[in-house]
Amino acid sequence: MLTYLFYFGFTFIVSVVFTFFLAMFMRKLGIVDKAGVEKRKIHKKTISLGGGLAIFFSFFLSVLIAWIFADNFTYEIVGRNLLGLFFGSLVLVMGGILDDKYNLRARLQIVFPILAALLIIFAGIGPHIISNPFGGIIRLDFWQVNFGSLGTFVVVADLLVFFWLMGMMFTTKFLDGLDGLVSGIVSIGALIIFFFSLQSQWFQADVAMLSIILAGATLGFLVWNWFPAKIFLGESGSLLTGFLLGSLAIISGGKLAVTLLVMAVPVLDVARVILKRIQNKKPIYQGDNEHLHFRLLQSGLSQKQAVLLLYALSLAFGLTALFLQSSQKFWALVLLFVIMVLLGVMFNKHSHNK
Repeated sequence: MLTYLFYFGFTFIVSVVFTFFLAMFMRKLGIVDKAGVEKRKIHKKTISLGGGLAIFFSFFLSVLIAWIFADNFTYEIVGRNLLGLFFGSLVLVMGGILDDKYNLRARLQIVFPILAALLIIFAGIGPHIISNPFGGIIRLDFWQVNFGSLGTFVVVADLLVFFWLMGMMFTTKFLDGLDGLVSGIVSIGALIIFFFSLQSQWFQADVAMLSIILAGATLGFLVWNWFPAKIFLGESGSLLTGFLLGSLAIISGGKLAVTLLVMAVPVLDVARVILKRIQNKKPIYQGDNEHLHFRLLQSGLSQKQAVLLLYALSLAFGLTALFLQSSQKFWALVLLFVIMVLLGVMFNKHSHNK
């Protein structure tokens, strides 16, 4: 446990210090989010963007030390997996900073998360079996296509990885509307996976190490991202956090249900908003004030109160994952789905009554 605490503390300190200087550097480069440019933007001052670079740097610095100098990855995770995670993250950070600077078109923005997800697949990261919530396992490796030296494409498993990562990335991207919201919820998710990986029946030292490092990186960034924020995640960070958390869930042997319980409220909220945009014949990538966090502000909560409430929901459902069996996790997700449907109906009625 002392080893984990060391890496958490080291990553946290690096993230805090690096983020401080990064905020000033981004401001000098003009990579900022100006107040009042869009109606849905609620910050009152010009804020630095590009915060994903701080999480990227602090996370992979600690991973490099743990891998090369301390030899802390010796079980489930191999060098190829870490390289896939690194290059996928690098693509997201580079593409995100370009978007923060030049405001790329949506059709170009999506290229970077697609490339990142494909790099994870080529790195051989993906579950070949997943737990059946009603007992037993479900095999995903029954359909394979061999491409010689390029490797083997495990069709169902690799498609699951692709759509899972795309879903996680765009969940954190769409969720990034309030100071500290995404970095805090991803920190909670990383800590839940960390404690889950330490349980005797699931013990995975490698996964625990990656999880605690991610928690240190995101919590360190949160110091400067908490309201009133001095720096925003930007496109790079909003995608990178979902990518790293989603990849952890896959690397950990398919702990998708655990991650889904932590991220369930944001995931279902994103699904609700996308359906509403389709219903209203609006582009799904067009921002609006329909998300739950904006609705909470409209209900009278402050930014801090809304963020803390969403933290509490993610933590509560995440903690249940530590104690629930597979079938119970499934019914917990069903319950959350019903709650979000009811909230969607309530929001629609409120909109029509205005």
